[in-house]
Amino acid sequence: MGFAPSRRVGVLLVLLGLCAACSAQLPPPAPPAMLHESFAGKSEFRTVNRRPLESCRNPSPYLSINVSTAGPLPDEAFVNVTVGGVFRPRGSHWVAMITPSNSSVSGCPLSGVNYLETGDTAKLPLLCHYPVKAQRVKSDPGYLGCKKAACQKRDASGGCQVRTCGATLTFHVINFRTDVEFVFFAGGFQTPCLLKRSGVLRFANPAKPLSGHLSSTDSTATSMKITWVSGDGRPQQVQYAGGRAAASVATTFTHKDMCSFSVLPSPAKDFGWHDPGYIHSAVMTGLQPSQSYDYRYGSDSVGWSDTTKFRTPPAAGSDETSFVIYGDMGKAPLDPSVEHYIQPGSIAVTGAVAKEMQTGKVDSIFHIGDISYATGFLAEWDFFLHLIRPLASQVSYMTAIGNHERDYAGSGSVYVTPDSGGECGVAYESYFPMPTAGKDKPWYAIEQGSIHFIVMSTEHSWSEKSEQYNWMEKDLSSVDRSRTPWVIFIGHRPMYSSNVGIIPSVDPDFVASVEPLLLNNKVDLVFFGHVHNYERTCAVYKGKCRGMPRKDASGIDTYDNSNYTAPVHAIVGAGGFSLDGFSLIPQSWSLSRISEFGYARVHATKTSVLVQFVSSGTMEIRDQFRIVKGGR
Repeated sequence: MGFAPSRRVGVLLVLLGLCAACSAQLPPPAPPAMLHESFAGKSEFRTVNRRPLESCRNPSPYLSINVSTAGPLPDEAFVNVTVGGVFRPRGSHWVAMITPSNSSVSGCPLSGVNYLETGDTAKLPLLCHYPVKAQRVKSDPGYLGCKKAACQKRDASGGCQVRTCGATLTFHVINFRTDVEFVFFAGGFQTPCLLKRSGVLRFANPAKPLSGHLSSTDSTATSMKITWVSGDGRPQQVQYAGGRAAASVATTFTHKDMCSFSVLPSPAKDFGWHDPGYIHSAVMTGLQPSQSYDYRYGSDSVGWSDTTKFRTPPAAGSDETSFVIYGDMGKAPLDPSVEHYIQPGSIAVTGAVAKEMQTGKVDSIFHIGDISYATGFLAEWDFFLHLIRPLASQVSYMTAIGNHERDYAGSGSVYVTPDSGGECGVAYESYFPMPTAGKDKPWYAIEQGSIHFIVMSTEHSWSEKSEQYNWMEKDLSSVDRSRTPWVIFIGHRPMYSSNVGIIPSVDPDFVASVEPLLLNNKVDLVFFGHVHNYERTCAVYKGKCRGMPRKDASGIDTYDNSNYTAPVHAIVGAGGFSLDGFSLIPQSWSLSRISEFGYARVHATKTSVLVQFVSSGTMEIRDQFRIVKGGR
């Protein structure tokens, strides 16, 4: 969900600014780019590009910035950046990591007409490109006290005449293909001015195939798609199962594919843009359900990934399946950096799911919207893909689209908020090619074991007689319950939530349109995200409980669907984004409310579905329930 409005609202106008030169020390700036402050979630660092610059007065002639690696960067590294030659350490000093290295950190000297055209009357100098990471130098605990001192000049007797201070910061760097530079600023995020730039750092292999992640192509579990990122668009391949191979198809996207307004450029169009390289996909065929295989991807010319073992899910109609499901994950830095849109629980949740997978009891993962929270700052997709790689490289990683992947005014989304930052689903569909009906139709159905999953888009039209509505109606009415007795409905925005905020979490129009489909087709269980917590309902329809669970012999809440009454809804949006709370006055349909980071683990047989919400911090089961039908 994030901080942006989640209901149908008018277009939010965003003030822009253009910039002028900051310092004579700087090399010629990159071509001018218009700047944009999006309201799709903000941090102090995110808005640095909207802050006025001041000239650094009387900079030390001894200033330096050095990086621990002199050679090309590996695919992943923790790089030490040392600043030195500082006369007076200040809390407002900071270091930015920028990419590409020729990004302008000075100004964008454009005419006053351009300022007025964008709606910003403040003719202030601004940074011209979004830095990927930043750290305040005082995060080195010895900096403000000058614990790392150096003598720059000595007198005839050997005494120190000129003493300066320094600090060392550690940055986590991954191979996002474009070269990197570190820049030392004074003045804080509010009024930055440039002190010193490092030399350019390049990756050893910008074309390296990286971030492979799996997805199911159909319900037979005899084929799997592997998708990865590379700086090279020539055909590559996946080698698997001891000698088989499949060629990749490479796609990409450009500035022109991003959504924007001519006078209000989105982050994806301007200072948030980062070249995505090429996204390769290949389909491994001839597989068997519930079997493990080795694979690697790449080519002799660009290199190969490490060999990884993956497991296919169970085929439709088999006796049982297990999966993990969560929403609203995003990513967080693995260093002390400040970044745009940090999701504080994402590292703990991915770590907990990795432990879960070590049991061998996870057949697939469902991530149901608000995937990376890149929202137009496209380098963050690389960091997210790096974060989930230990999970998504081993089992099928299925996704649903959310507001932070799709929504933008004028783009055809149901909700006209700027939540995608101008990505409009293009980046999402490129990185996560699901078995959908076509481009910008991100809904699909798939079966695993005893479950028929139907995955919808809450961001595309769901009104009666719309294309998606007709598809949902047809799919739900055609389920073979003898093969898959359970139907699980998945989307992003919920129908029921006890979260109370300025902007309601539930759209009553969505509920009125789609909820009858669930009841009429006897959907057993519904999973949503968008709200950043966990909540479980009774068997509910139109706000009224039509069925309540009873405790079984183990004390687990059990819903008996042998005599079906209504679906059970569960919100699982606690995957990483800052948590939401609940109303102090509980609704009658709300049976369990937990505001902790975590995920749901689900195990289904032909006669029972067990759902357990697991806290990522303790790995404890914080809520569990079972739905049964037929024999037990």
